[in-house]
Amino acid sequence: MEDGAMPAPGFPVGKLLLFLRRLWWVPAVTFAFALAAAGSYILFWMPPTFVSSSTMWETEKLRLPEGALFTEDPQSYLGTQTELIKSGRLWQMALARLQASGSNAVPLDKEGKPLTVKLNVTQVPKSTLFTVTASSSRPDYARTFLDALMNEYLDYKKTIRKTVSGDTLASISEQVQRLERDLKSDQDALTDFQRSNNLAVLQEEGTIAGTYLAKLKTQLSDYRLDAQLLEATALEQQADSSARTNSLPSSIGSFRGDDSASSSPGNTERQTTVKDLELLKIQRDALSKYLRPKHPKIVKLDEQIAQGQRILDMYRSQNREQLLATRQALKLKTDSVLEATKEWEVKVTEANRRIAEAERLKLNINRAQSLYDRLIGLLQNVDISRNIDQETLAILEPASAAKRSYKHELSTLALSVFGGIGLGIGIIALVMVRDDRFTSLVEVNKQLGDSTVGQVPDMPQIDGKTPLLLGEGEDRHIYAESYRSLRSALMFLATDGRRPKTILITSALPGEGKSTVAANLARTMAMGGSRVLLVDGDLRKGVLHELLGLQREPGLAELLRQPDAPGIIQTNCEPNLAFIASGKRMANPGDLFLGAGLEKLLSRWREQYDYVLIDSSPVFAADDATTLAPKMDGTLFVVRRQFAGARQVREALEQLQQRQAGILGVVFNRADTSHKSYHYYKYAEYYAKDCP
Repeated sequence: MEDGAMPAPGFPVGKLLLFLRRLWWVPAVTFAFALAAAGSYILFWMPPTFVSSSTMWETEKLRLPEGALFTEDPQSYLGTQTELIKSGRLWQMALARLQASGSNAVPLDKEGKPLTVKLNVTQVPKSTLFTVTASSSRPDYARTFLDALMNEYLDYKKTIRKTVSGDTLASISEQVQRLERDLKSDQDALTDFQRSNNLAVLQEEGTIAGTYLAKLKTQLSDYRLDAQLLEATALEQQADSSARTNSLPSSIGSFRGDDSASSSPGNTERQTTVKDLELLKIQRDALSKYLRPKHPKIVKLDEQIAQGQRILDMYRSQNREQLLATRQALKLKTDSVLEATKEWEVKVTEANRRIAEAERLKLNINRAQSLYDRLIGLLQNVDISRNIDQETLAILEPASAAKRSYKHELSTLALSVFGGIGLGIGIIALVMVRDDRFTSLVEVNKQLGDSTVGQVPDMPQIDGKTPLLLGEGEDRHIYAESYRSLRSALMFLATDGRRPKTILITSALPGEGKSTVAANLARTMAMGGSRVLLVDGDLRKGVLHELLGLQREPGLAELLRQPDAPGIIQTNCEPNLAFIASGKRMANPGDLFLGAGLEKLLSRWREQYDYVLIDSSPVFAADDATTLAPKMDGTLFVVRRQFAGARQVREALEQLQQRQAGILGVVFNRADTSHKSYHYYKYAEYYAKDCP
């Protein structure tokens, strides 16, 4: 087995089942106790339970096209109604109804309070039926209380709906009155406006003023254009007069077509007018090919051409004084038109303002009227709905006569049964957790890390005793095969590259069967043809001589004092097996194990025998085993089922490892062959007796 910490064990289910088989009477006792306690409580303390039931259903709804209907959330409808029925308010209202009907209608408990009634509300699947049940220790009270509660429930819902509809009606009425005041105020404002303003006259005046204002702006535009032309003509005439007074060559140059005389601003304006006139004529000629003479575009071009022609004529005919007079007259006309334009703009703006004000007043009246009409219709619907009973729940079946129910008694008995059995199993589990003794090979491997090299089954007793040693022609084939398996494991187990020859056999506590294991293992090895020396190394309390039927003295104690002492090695009828007893008992044999004599003996025995098995004292009984173990080739550690605890075994193995002992493995002694984890050598047909 490797050094190091042992693995942490898991939950031992198999061990729990084993404890249940052993301690089955514990759950039986707790079950009986719990059942008796529950029966006593039911008979002497639990009051009887009587149940009365009533059925309600959701009736048909009358849908009013123009009416307001009460609505509820369908997803939480059942939960809401259940909590409402169970509420303290309805409870008190039902008690008040019962108390008003009679002085003894409400029974009291020991504390002087109304007797408790348990309520339960359920919905019949795929229907609109609701079943309400009331449970009490008084059958008459359960029925009367349920009837009173159902009636109070329906009355309360009606009251709530009337309250809600009344509040809604009052709120809508308040809004109607406010809108009525706003509508009257808007109508009065429109009336006052119409008294001082004729809307038809205003619209006509606005139209006339707009038309005349447009005409004035057109005249103003024409006058400004004429003024620009006159200005250009005056400039041209000034340029022409300057040219005539200077010299003849200028005139001659003009005659010749010299362009220098036409470079003045007046000439430029006139030339521009001539060019524009020519362009207009060209454009008219182009349009006249596919447009009629009276087409708006042709007419407009004709007017522009005529105007340009007049300007050119004016350029030719007017002189300087005429241009000046014309310019003054044109300025007077322009100023007059500007003043008239400003005056009529004010008139048009005022007319438009009054018309917009009238439209605004009408829009306010229409908006207020629309809201007022809607609220009036809603007010009528709410008033109609308030006076119509819209309750959709009705009592289909009143409270039935209360019947005795044994539901609480049965649940109490079931709870006591499961509680009693659970308590017993819990006690067994607690005992199992506190008991860390090994019960199977699986637990040994989990606790000690798969260190098992063999297991010895538990044998039944014969004539009140358990035969310990193996003999020739052994009928206990399971018992014999387990030792043969252990022998094979040791023969083919190598430590540090060589097969162990000197083997120490020990255990954690006395009574784990290590001496029996040592004796049977030695006999099995000898039967296999190996030369075996069995040594009883327990100098304090050796018992191997009793198992083998040999003498105790002289033995190992004398041999350690006197290595050449005669008569130490004993034999019996088993060939190849030699035995050295423990010898005279000693109080402190550990000193002999520390001497050099033991090393010499072990060296000599290795040469004389194939195997040397030394049975030592338990680890926790004396220090002998931990002193001998480092001197041996290996140590076999015996663990008995349901004997030493896992903590003790781990501590013993840790002590041996601290002393540098080589642990060959663990031998699980007295294993339970009926356990499901044990499946070795159970096939008897493979072990027939030898033929004569």
